[in-house]
Amino acid sequence: MSAEPPAPGSLPPPLSSGGAAAASGARSPAQPQHGTALWWTGPRTPELRTESLRPPAADEVVVQAVASGISAGTEMLVYRGQVPPALPLDLPTLAGSFRYPVKYGYASVGRVTAVGTAVDDRAPGDLVFALHPHQSAYVLPAARTVPLPPELPPEHGVFLANLETAVNVALDAAPRLGETVLLSGLGVVGLLVLQTLRQTGVAEIIAVDALPRRRALAARLGATLTLAPDEGVVEQVLAYTAGRGADLAVEVSGAPAALGPAIEAVADEGTVVVASWYGTKPVPLELGSHFHRGRVRLRSSQVGHLDPALAPRWDYARRQAVALRLLTELPLGELITHRFPFGEAAAAFALLDEHPADALQVVLRYGERGPSPA
Repeated sequence: MSAEPPAPGSLPPPLSSGGAAAASGARSPAQPQHGTALWWTGPRTPELRTESLRPPAADEVVVQAVASGISAGTEMLVYRGQVPPALPLDLPTLAGSFRYPVKYGYASVGRVTAVGTAVDDRAPGDLVFALHPHQSAYVLPAARTVPLPPELPPEHGVFLANLETAVNVALDAAPRLGETVLLSGLGVVGLLVLQTLRQTGVAEIIAVDALPRRRALAARLGATLTLAPDEGVVEQVLAYTAGRGADLAVEVSGAPAALGPAIEAVADEGTVVVASWYGTKPVPLELGSHFHRGRVRLRSSQVGHLDPALAPRWDYARRQAVALRLLTELPLGELITHRFPFGEAAAAFALLDEHPADALQVVLRYGERGPSPA
């Protein structure tokens, strides 16, 4: 799986710098004085740094992290040095640059420990989600946190950003009742897209992934047919659909080689939605045959933007509300395969890098001293 990180989208303007506003103080004395942050000083080179926390400004909160999720797509591109160095950071909570060092991550769940004097919709103890790098404690505007249902297992909250991506993919794909979808890539985002598409009324989902464990999970979550990439995907899809092809394809594997078969396997006038972010990896394509004569539509889906055609009815708040509802309805626990204490973050990333077949969602847990069972 690979999907580009969530852009600010529905979130308010960038982080305030503190300064004089910080002197307004907070309504709780529970603020930690320091936080530990994960930085990358080069490809596959992590460093845990202690960062001082300033008092919150009037509109800010202090969050003590409980868990954060590692993206096996985007974050692994950063980890391996496969992001264009000149690409700007697209979240105000990130720091550094892709030339390194960089502080990266966007799926943090924690509890509010202190609030600024002007904050009246967050309180100490609230469980919140934030598009924030892996860090044990941090300060940010209250409006940049998303309250989570208090009954939600905190670890499930790390899926919120990827669920918004999955909802956005479904909105961009616009499947119709009774259609057949080809879904390439069954990482975390792919499996969330699968479950989201299942709620739209599509008749069949043909799911493709190289890993048997992921195909088996996809079948349990609603895939009609599962295939490995080397099993003749185009031929199998055409046979399954009596020669018509899939009405729609969604490519979220992060593998450049998956896009060509997706184009070849859709029906005439079909649509291929590319939700993968390939980073610096080249994508070879044959566009001189079916793509051209079949009038295949190829479109990008990126979570930072909503389809303008939906503007009269949809905004980022509505999309987020749908994702929050799905957070409590979908069986997400099975997607978490490994948990590591934050201090062992290097081992967590190495697992995803060296043994991708063994892991899906890897979660970092804060406040633990020793290893945690998977």
